Amino acid sequence: MEVGGSGAVCRNILGLPKECVSQAISLTSPRDACRSEAVSAGFRSAAVSDDVWKRFLPSDYADILARAVDRVEFDSMKNLYFRLSDPVLIDGGKMGFYVDRETGIKCFVLPARELGIAWGETPEYWTWIHHPESRFSEVAELTNVCWLEIRGRINSRMLSKQSKYSAYLVFKLSNSAWGFRYPPQKASVVVGTDVSNLSVCLMDLEELLHDQPEELQDDLPDAADEPQYDRWGNPLEEAQDESEMVGGPKTRQDGWLEVLLGEFYNEEGDDGEVVISLLETESLHWKGGLIVQGIEIRPAKWFRRVQPYTCNFF
Repeated sequence: MEVGGSGAVCRNILGLPKECVSQAISLTSPRDACRSEAVSAGFRSAAVSDDVWKRFLPSDYADILARAVDRVEFDSMKNLYFRLSDPVLIDGGKMGFYVDRETGIKCFVLPARELGIAWGETPEYWTWIHHPESRFSEVAELTNVCWLEIRGRINSRMLSKQSKYSAYLVFKLSNSAWGFRYPPQKASVVVGTDVSNLSVCLMDLEELLHDQPEELQDDLPDAADEPQYDRWGNPLEEAQDESEMVGGPKTRQDGWLEVLLGEFYNEEGDDGEVVISLLETESLHWKGGLIVQGIEIRPAKWFRRVQPYTCNFF
């Protein structure tokens, strides 16, 4: 190529009609669109156009807006995209919705009231309270149960197609929470014929390794009089053996905890319901102090190929 050839190519690109540049940018990502604004005045005009950002929005964004509890105000498609990247309540507050800022993939939060919680309507076992740090009107607080069963359901048609998702339990533990260190809880996600199974521990695994056996014996039902080790072996040894296999909680930016319940791939949205579960129904240990906000469904980590970015949203 002759000297100056690359500059000529650059000038040719910058001279393309705005519609062509917009079409090219719309085939990239929100991150790339934000970066394109710095190329030139012409690129900025194309990068902020409604044609570009409408392509990044879910195809059913108008339906989502119609279902929003509070009216979502916006003056451009880019403005709307970033407004929807913050959770909004839809369906009368029965669900939370947002778009993943990096990919535009639809994300949902199923509140505790919309989950299937065994004994959830029995005040001796579960109570429903207002929590000032929850976006929903109610959360479920576990008083005392030996049979823990929480299930969430969402139709795969509601999710973005050809997308890999992760499901998380969003929760807190009271200062007096007990019964969740051992044995691990069982988590699963079922969609169509695919099943994802995980072992999780709602309490921090580091705390588990430092527990004393006497404390764990307190988790037994009152009616059980045999030593816990006779039934389950030494929990300290087994916890050390399984520590790399058991998923633990992580603290979120909003102050709640979350634990991964499983992952799944939504191909065309024709696999019916996605069923997400958390169970501890084998040991029958008594447990309490769990505060459930809901289950969050968002893109799996491997889908995030780039680091979080910043740009002039509006």
